[in-house]
Amino acid sequence: MEPVPFLLEILLPALWQGLIITVALVMLTAPFGLLLGTGIALGRQYGGRALRAACSGYVIFFKGCPLLLLLFMIYFGLPSLGVTLPAFTAAVLGFILCNAAYNSEYIRGAIASIKDGQMIAAQALGMTRAQAIETIILPQAMRRAIPGLANEFIYLIKYSSLAYMITVIELSGAAKIVATKYFMYNESFLAVGIVYLALVTLTTYGVDKLEKRYAVPGTGAGNVQ
Repeated sequence: MEPVPFLLEILLPALWQGLIITVALVMLTAPFGLLLGTGIALGRQYGGRALRAACSGYVIFFKGCPLLLLLFMIYFGLPSLGVTLPAFTAAVLGFILCNAAYNSEYIRGAIASIKDGQMIAAQALGMTRAQAIETIILPQAMRRAIPGLANEFIYLIKYSSLAYMITVIELSGAAKIVATKYFMYNESFLAVGIVYLALVTLTTYGVDKLEKRYAVPGTGAGNVQ
């Protein structure tokens, strides 16, 4: 088949449908992964002994478990326990659980970088510990964690291709199906690579703007003497 008709009539429509699924996977995973990761980070940093142990165990397990294996466990393993999830739901759940573990590490590191004196000063002014965390510690930590969280978001875009292994036809899955059917492998995978590159480039640009806007005053590169 001629490359141009193949690209315009077959490949691009298929990639567009796959891109919609990829974006949906990422957009559903990112906020819940961030929310869960923040809770885990706070639990490890400020929780009691049992909560810290539970949160640490969560991070160790999900950082150590390969994402593909986790997807297999959720999609193929849970039905044996009586829990059957649609492929898309299983993919989102697996991505959230994994994404939260890594996000928690970035956020916990950012929290640890904030001087203890700020908590002491807040409590001296009459704030409870929870109020100090919510209004003083966490806002600063989230700003400092932006580069790491953005890096994890970019990884999430690329890791979304693993959803194809549990029958979710996302961007790379759509390309593989078309390539296999028409034997146009180079054209298909080159095109999907360009789409991923565009997604990552746009994300990097947006994060750079976000980081500059919310940078902690006095910590930017331009302030280094």
